[in-house]
Amino acid sequence: MSMTASATHEWGRIDEDGNVYVRVGDSERRIGQWLGGDPSEGLAMFERRFEGLVTEVELLESRLNGRTVSPDDAANSVRKLRDHIDNAQALGDLAGLQRRLDALDPVIEQHRQERRAERAQRMEHAQQEKQRIVGEAEDIAAGTDYKHGVDRLRALMEEWKSTPRIDRKTDDELWHRFSAARTGFTRRRKAHFAEQAARRDEAARVKEKLIAEAEELSTSTDWGPTSRKYRDLMQRWKQAGSAPRGVDDKLWKRFRAAQDTFFTARDAANAELDAQYQANAEVKEQILAEAEALLPIEDVEAARRAWHGIADRWEEAGKVPRSRMKELDGRLKTVENAIRAAEDKKWQRSDPEKSARADDMVAKLQASIEGIERDLRAARDRGDTAAVTKLESDLASQKSFLEMAQKASSDFQ
Repeated sequence: MSMTASATHEWGRIDEDGNVYVRVGDSERRIGQWLGGDPSEGLAMFERRFEGLVTEVELLESRLNGRTVSPDDAANSVRKLRDHIDNAQALGDLAGLQRRLDALDPVIEQHRQERRAERAQRMEHAQQEKQRIVGEAEDIAAGTDYKHGVDRLRALMEEWKSTPRIDRKTDDELWHRFSAARTGFTRRRKAHFAEQAARRDEAARVKEKLIAEAEELSTSTDWGPTSRKYRDLMQRWKQAGSAPRGVDDKLWKRFRAAQDTFFTARDAANAELDAQYQANAEVKEQILAEAEALLPIEDVEAARRAWHGIADRWEEAGKVPRSRMKELDGRLKTVENAIRAAEDKKWQRSDPEKSARADDMVAKLQASIEGIERDLRAARDRGDTAAVTKLESDLASQKSFLEMAQKASSDFQ
């Protein structure tokens, strides 16, 4: 067997037989052989192996400090490196590497606790989010916003999917409430729209009947009563509600067409009548000029006689266009009212009873004044100043009343 020159190293040696030893603490461990070569090269090879181990430890430290590795994966890596170092065929401070690995244990535990706290916080936030989602879903389910509610529930479902699961019991309870809210809302929404559809179908049937009535009336020439019937049909049309979308517009066009047929014919007939009545309006204009010439009323008897002829000729003149009726009738009414007012005034002035009452009042006031004057002369003779003052006041008051009574009496003369 060939012999190899021995060599020493800070962390081991190579003996004469080529055995390579590494020192770990106070003992050494054989890690291999180096035969037939320069011992320094052998030592260098085993040093490079140690450097490889150092690189692995440094990489793990870096990943752990940078939080790019989970605590569990880091712990597994530490266990594997420990085993590797314990059996490593490498020359270097293997015990020092083990101590560096030991120093990673509390760091790993700290990271594990932080992750637990972060996970607990995420779970709490996820639970709050799911409770919010469920609460909003239940509010929607209790409402009647069927148009926007279904879209919002769909969005809440996507939020639920993107929210992490929490503990199974709580997650299942919240999901059951969320699912029940969605199911209940969907059931009520379907019932609501089914009811609406039924009402629209019924409205369509009612409107078909109204259209039939409208079309039957469209050829009528009984303008007044038929116009009132169409107003009634329109009221019933509004009360019927909406028919299905797309159908309602078509029904309305048919209903409107029947109305247009009637009212177009009515307007044409009225226009023809208005043309015929225009000549009558011109005649009444002439009659009005004669009637309005009586104003103001000065001779009541002459005005009354003229009025009888005017009224007769007015009736004989016939109808005028509807647009002129109010104006012409109003002007004639003004003249008629003036004549009646003049007659009433004349009657009041010639009323025997009122004239007698006025004369009687004048006589009584004159007698009263004469009595006061006698009393006043007597009071002055007595020198009764207080009585004189009162009697003078009474006398002035009675004379004022007498003046008014005489004026009223003169109106009946």
